Amino acid sequence: EVQLVESGGGLVQAGGSLRLSCVASGLAFDDYAIGWFRQAPGKKREGITFININAYDGAAYYVDSVKGRFTISSDGAKNTVYLQMNSLKPEDTAVYYCAFSVHPIETFDTMQPYEYTVWGQGTQVTVSS
Repeated sequence: EVQLVESGGGLVQAGGSLRLSCVASGLAFDDYAIGWFRQAPGKKREGITFININAYDGAAYYVDSVKGRFTISSDGAKNTVYLQMNSLKPEDTAVYYCAFSVHPIETFDTMQPYEYTVWGQGTQVTVSS
């Protein structure tokens, strides 16, 4: 059974940086995808980035609102996916979730929650102005 645990959230001032980690356990797949979603109070969950693991040359996707500020990466030896968030803005405040897709994802124009079958518990990111 795949399980995901996020960490690294916290309170940061606008313009600051945070790095989130998503540690996966129970993996029994050669290729898959890990995505990051976020949900702000009163808003629907938003997919912001994903990365393919051992597929599509590790191709990644970013939603426009985080392009150039956020970077997703993976460390296969540690079964960990990172989300480096720079130049944070108050509107980035949300609970951030990582999620597992049993299939690599070949469409790079959007993220669909239904493609992800395992979710972490979430980590709070708060950006003060």
